[in-house]
Amino acid sequence: MIELNDAIVRKLIFHRISNDDNNNYISNELFEFGDEEEDLVLKRIFLKPFVSNTTTYTFKHDIDIELNPLYKLSKTIYEDEDFIETSKNIHQHLKSVSKHPNIKGGDLFVVQYSDVKIENSFYDAIGIYKIENRDSFLEISVGKLTFKKGIGSRKLDKACLIVFTKKPYTVFIIDNGSTETDYWKNEFIKADLKNDDINNTSQFLDLAKKFITQQLPQENEVSKADQVDILNKSINFFKGKESFNFNDFAKEVIADSKAIESFKQYKTAFEQEKNFELSDNFTISTEAVKKKSRSLKNVIKLDKNFDIHIHKNRNLIEQGVDEKGKYYKVYYQEES
Repeated sequence: MIELNDAIVRKLIFHRISNDDNNNYISNELFEFGDEEEDLVLKRIFLKPFVSNTTTYTFKHDIDIELNPLYKLSKTIYEDEDFIETSKNIHQHLKSVSKHPNIKGGDLFVVQYSDVKIENSFYDAIGIYKIENRDSFLEISVGKLTFKKGIGSRKLDKACLIVFTKKPYTVFIIDNGSTETDYWKNEFIKADLKNDDINNTSQFLDLAKKFITQQLPQENEVSKADQVDILNKSINFFKGKESFNFNDFAKEVIADSKAIESFKQYKTAFEQEKNFELSDNFTISTEAVKKKSRSLKNVIKLDKNFDIHIHKNRNLIEQGVDEKGKYYKVYYQEES
């Protein structure tokens, strides 16, 4: 989804946020870095976690988007106004929404990027990170080992990447915290799912998977082999086309008229649950297809003895029952 090779870290500043005002730290200086190795480390820590993210968001506000604090602050940085002062205001905004007693303190980083690549286009971006838990590591010098704590391989606790695409801006969110403190997305960022090609592709594949594996077997006698076959048809539909059309998908993949009607009803319920209206026509995001296809398993697990993978021709496998129990019969031409 996000490609890092050409991204450039332009500015970085560090603050610390705490429920105890005595432990807050506000910096007045940018972090100085220069060599290529440091640049790669920063991108690995702060940008790489977003690479596998297939969900996009955008800023929201019930009255006027200009009243969304983080939207205004990020736009201020994008318009090349005072980066350091604006980062302090981001710290203050985060502190103002961190009232729940379970909310931890942490290290706050604000990073400005250029040339962040999404869907073959390059954009400026801002990353905001709250690190609540630090890694332990060894610092090695001649004849001495020192235990220290810092940021490394651990998952980011909370982060957002604001990419200045054509408005509405695109926001990626990471939140590995407790659901008791979901302030990060709902209060600090204030975001909703973005109706774009990335989300339509990934959300529709989620819808198809849930319908095929959960709803369809409840309404019809659909074997595991048939479920896998329909899942394969779903992903092949997305891989084989540049644009999506709901009616074409229903006819080519779901096929049965009663199942299609059920699928339409299931889609409506899915949209209400996600608070996201899927488009009936959109350009397919190839990157989203690549990421989501990994979760569409084309495998039948038989007890703890065998796994059967079905890739193409469903007609080469048959299911039955005899005096020994259930069985699958598989036809093939070569083995390797």
